[in-house]
Amino acid sequence: MDQTLPKLLKRIASEYPDLPGQFAKNSAGRFEPVFFRDYYEIVLSLGAGFISLGHQRGDHIGLIADNRKEWLHSSMAIMAIGGADVPRGCDATKQEISYILSFAECKTAVLENEAQGKKMLEVRGSVPLLDSLIFIDPPSAENSESFSSAGFSVHTYASLLSAGVEWRKLHPGRIEAELEAGLADDIATLIFTSGTTGEPKGVMLTHDNFLCQLEELPSRIILHPGEKALCVLPVWHSFERLCEYVILFSGASIVYSKPIGSILLADLALMNPQLLPSVPRIWESVYDGIFRLMRKTGGIVWLMFNFFVTVAILQSRCERRVFGRSPVVSRASGVAGAVLCFVPFLLLSPLKALGGLLVFKKIRAKLGTGFRGGVSGGGALPPYIDEFFWAVGINVVEGYGLTETAPVVAVRPMSKPVFGTIGTPISCCTVKILDDEGRELPPGSKGTVYVKGRNVMRGYYRKPELTAKVLSSDGWLDTGDIGYKTLKGEIILRGRKKDTIVLRGGENIEPTPIEMKINESCFVSQAVVLGQDQRYLGALIVVNRDELLSWAKEAALPTDRFSDLLSDLQVRKLYESEIADLVNSRNGFKLFERINRFVLLEKQFETGVELSAKQEIMRYKLNDLYKKEIASLFT
Repeated sequence: MDQTLPKLLKRIASEYPDLPGQFAKNSAGRFEPVFFRDYYEIVLSLGAGFISLGHQRGDHIGLIADNRKEWLHSSMAIMAIGGADVPRGCDATKQEISYILSFAECKTAVLENEAQGKKMLEVRGSVPLLDSLIFIDPPSAENSESFSSAGFSVHTYASLLSAGVEWRKLHPGRIEAELEAGLADDIATLIFTSGTTGEPKGVMLTHDNFLCQLEELPSRIILHPGEKALCVLPVWHSFERLCEYVILFSGASIVYSKPIGSILLADLALMNPQLLPSVPRIWESVYDGIFRLMRKTGGIVWLMFNFFVTVAILQSRCERRVFGRSPVVSRASGVAGAVLCFVPFLLLSPLKALGGLLVFKKIRAKLGTGFRGGVSGGGALPPYIDEFFWAVGINVVEGYGLTETAPVVAVRPMSKPVFGTIGTPISCCTVKILDDEGRELPPGSKGTVYVKGRNVMRGYYRKPELTAKVLSSDGWLDTGDIGYKTLKGEIILRGRKKDTIVLRGGENIEPTPIEMKINESCFVSQAVVLGQDQRYLGALIVVNRDELLSWAKEAALPTDRFSDLLSDLQVRKLYESEIADLVNSRNGFKLFERINRFVLLEKQFETGVELSAKQEIMRYKLNDLYKKEIASLFT
């Protein structure tokens, strides 16, 4: 077992020196490979470059950049000298970066471009310890002078690499010795996460927190040496970071792309990757794109598509019951379900196979000829999205975790997934479900999810009081998530404990399942359910502009002023009907879980405003941002 992540890279570079570890686009937009042997040498030279700047074991170095090959090179180099990276993306505000770099006591920061450097100029007084700036993309001479005038020592990624090469010539074997001195319990990274709560916390993760997961994850997320995974997520998030370590462990290559529909689809077709790790929002975008294309085509194609999707979903439901791929919380229901579904499964299977030949094969081809599956993490995958991809033969497995668990707690295996679950816990950790009194609950009973194991963080950096709130003295982490176990030990999540809405009548409601159901409407982009201490539930509905405009034109409604359209009586009735058809007793919702009032919002939610970088709703911000709209729901 590799003790540190740089030692893992060393081993892979030794075993597969001539295989590509990365594919990145050059200035002409063409993918170029970085072979494992070169990848390792770059890391050694960059590490030597950091030493030449005076860095040593235990230092924290800022890393403010988006997902690109240089990010991983820089991170590995920092860890190779015994340091810890302190990462953030380019979308971070100057206030966030200032707080993070100052609190983590960083003397050096690796920055993607001069735009990040300008943020440093604006907060110079708040980062007195910060001395050196290293730019991946070189700044202009004018801006470089500005950074120097502010007291920063300015370097480029290329110059640091060159300095490291020269340093290695003067100190042969020294950087290799530093790499070998690394231990499994060394801090690898400080990831500051505010998530949806607003309070920055520096999660201390060790090399072993990550590496222990690699003992099992490659058997659940299957990749082979020489294969490819397309990566589009922010790498400073632990989910994408761990995925990239799985890719490295497998001797496969990272293909750097963008989460933009046209770019993503073009890169899938060009590079034919086997794997696509992504967040639910991207899978929703793929789903919406497929339906939008089919609806636009219209005629017999649209009718045939709808027919075969319906058949495939029904057949898949029966198939899962027959072959034990549905969650079971009682033995009687499992056996009865398998018996009842056997005949429908046989009758529907030929029709599904025909749909595969006529329709689904073309859909799957959009993901490339070599596509094996996707991994969804960083948030709950809506059931209707999950069911659609399962039915059409696109294997998307859902994982679960937190930054505090580096991040994986559980993930459905690609070979034998159980629908509607996040799979069983991985072998390096244990999960238990507790009620509010701390009693462990049996399968099928809902409670708070607790995790213990080698993947659990060391704690929050310089915040022992916050650490003590979530991490017990015997190592159990309170995730704050609500869920339950099946008879076979798979976990099913039902929302966040802190998101629970309590109505005046004392009813406890999890908003996430309701929001997911409303989001199934093609006219809804995002739904937020509200109602804490109120008599009933209300909702903020972000409309899907394109779908609503298309419907309005067919209904002969004026569309020149979109804001006026939202207040039109017919539009209100449309959304009332959509919500009523989705949130009702037929779909398992209680009377008090129905939406009594809603407000239609024209503006789409934005990352950093209403949404976190993981595309989760930052509920604590909504009360201020939409104070007037929320008040109208309950008056």
